[in-house]
Amino acid sequence: MNKEKIKLFLVDDDALFLKSLEIDFLQNADFDIETYATGELCMQYLNHNPDVIILDYHLDGIDKNAMNGMDTLDKIKNYNPDIPVIMLSSQDKIDVAINCMHHRAFDYVVKSETAFTRLQKIITTIFRYKKMEKELKWYQDRM
Repeated sequence: MNKEKIKLFLVDDDALFLKSLEIDFLQNADFDIETYATGELCMQYLNHNPDVIILDYHLDGIDKNAMNGMDTLDKIKNYNPDIPVIMLSSQDKIDVAINCMHHRAFDYVVKSETAFTRLQKIITTIFRYKKMEKELKWYQDRM
């Protein structure tokens, strides 16, 4: 059985963190990964149809005029509200996490030594949820 790879966009202006995250995902699962240093680049390639986007909250480390993570999140959701976006940040403030959720992020993860494990669990949850949605639709179509 040929199983399709999960297409994952990683968007972060911290090149070292971005590369380590990419390596972690490639070593632990079979993902098709695209990495972007800015929200603008992420938006430019949304037509590649990512299954999940992991998006940094700030995104202005390279260019102070770059679109921040919240603006990028809003634009992604306007483009396709069904793409799950996991916000990633060094901000350990509950109001930041709540704001991300109000902007329709699927979840919020604080950058830490456990971030990769949390991201893996969230992605697993996303695909369990999508599978349940498909099964429910299949069942409803037969009623």
